[in-house]
Amino acid sequence: MVDDLPGCANSPVMRAPLDIVFSALADPTRRAILTMLLEDDMAVTDVAEPFRMSLAAISKHLTVLAEAGLISRDRRGR
Repeated sequence: MVDDLPGCANSPVMRAPLDIVFSALADPTRRAILTMLLEDDMAVTDVAEPFRMSLAAISKHLTVLAEAGLISRDRRGR
């Protein structure tokens, strides 16, 4: 049966990564952040500017996006 193939979206092999991605995209704040980051690389403080939340909250959103493989993070500065 086709549904039992490893590459099928219904298989357990594919379900976990897709669940992580869709879970990350389910939050409107993360979708807005992703839209911003698609246009330009930004520092966390720049990402946080249009939102009414702490840098720690923005950082958590960025961690979820990074764990889903939707963004990559690198540290600059000290």
